[in-house]
Amino acid sequence: MLTAQQLADVRRHAGYPLLADTQVDDSRDLAYGWVSPGIWQTLNHRLTNLRPEEESVLVTTYLVMLAKLETAVTDASDNLDTAQAAVWKHNAYEVRDRLALFDTWRRRMCGFIGIAPGPMLGPGGSTVALGRA
Repeated sequence: MLTAQQLADVRRHAGYPLLADTQVDDSRDLAYGWVSPGIWQTLNHRLTNLRPEEESVLVTTYLVMLAKLETAVTDASDNLDTAQAAVWKHNAYEVRDRLALFDTWRRRMCGFIGIAPGPMLGPGGSTVALGRA
């Protein structure tokens, strides 16, 4: 069974807002997934009914990796004030590239769980906005 912290981390990484005092259950949650023809389940239901092998994959493959990738994004800020030092040259796209990798793994986790990425993560890819001047 996932710990309360792991449940919160999955929700956060999936792009869904925190719960605070909101009660979620098998029929109430912001996150739903179509898991088989005609069957919808809440994120809460999916996470509290994992098989042991699924929980192991979620924790060891996704949560551990996502924690490392998230830390790598914030650690990249250490180099933002230096363009070059001796032979070392700063990668101007490091933060962007690390965020893209982090978000890719977040979306992969959503796919594994069987839910769509939440509003704080979005569907990914590119969007084009058209308007009139």
